[in-house]
Amino acid sequence: MTISSLPLLSLLVLGLALAVAPAAQDDVLRARRSEARLADLLGADHPAWSNAYTVAWGSEPYTTEFRALYTDAGLALRFAATDDAPWHTMTRRDDPIWNEEVVEIFIDPDGDGRNYAEIEINPVNVVCDLQIFATEPRLDADISWDFAGLETHVAPLLDDEGATVGWLATATLPWRGFASLVDTEVTLPPAPGDRWKFNVFRIKRPGGQAAPEQDAMYAPWSPTPGASFHAPTAFRDLLFVATESGAP
Repeated sequence: MTISSLPLLSLLVLGLALAVAPAAQDDVLRARRSEARLADLLGADHPAWSNAYTVAWGSEPYTTEFRALYTDAGLALRFAATDDAPWHTMTRRDDPIWNEEVVEIFIDPDGDGRNYAEIEINPVNVVCDLQIFATEPRLDADISWDFAGLETHVAPLLDDEGATVGWLATATLPWRGFASLVDTEVTLPPAPGDRWKFNVFRIKRPGGQAAPEQDAMYAPWSPTPGASFHAPTAFRDLLFVATESGAP
């Protein structure tokens, strides 16, 4: 099923987003190479994550951090969302969870602004993944597409005293899953110094199920120029770097 066959209201909500987050200090996220097993990086507390570069955006009490690592087997992602009351009602794969609360990534290996992946995760590990073919003159996407081999996990985000202060979402994306997203020559796995394009997002709805649009927060890391997250011109670089030095 393509996005064009979704109900009009759902389509509009999917595209709408307000650029409320400040720009990050750096317009590049460096993804370090890890010797860990890709499957082990689903654990948000794996020691490798402490060596990962971080970008953060948003304001209290709903800040978000994002990190990325890569291995010979695939790409690993980690979101940390501060939130005293995350909520959800949807429970099935590819439910329109963008109408509730999610973290999201758009990732475009060849950086052409077309044929990129959108992956959303909600606070109870429900996933929605889409292949975005184009954003103009209208959003053209396939919600029936699944990222091959995708694994995700959600766990509580704890403070230094062990109290829950939010939620952690991790995902592992085997390199084979990117094959259908590449229009031009892209090295898989990437080599140090390679650059892809991406952006990450957070949707928080403090009004809860009763009033999901009340004070809704649509927060991109890289602010979008209009009213949509789907703005490839706002994508920034994901730079693949060596394990220890952080330099290509």
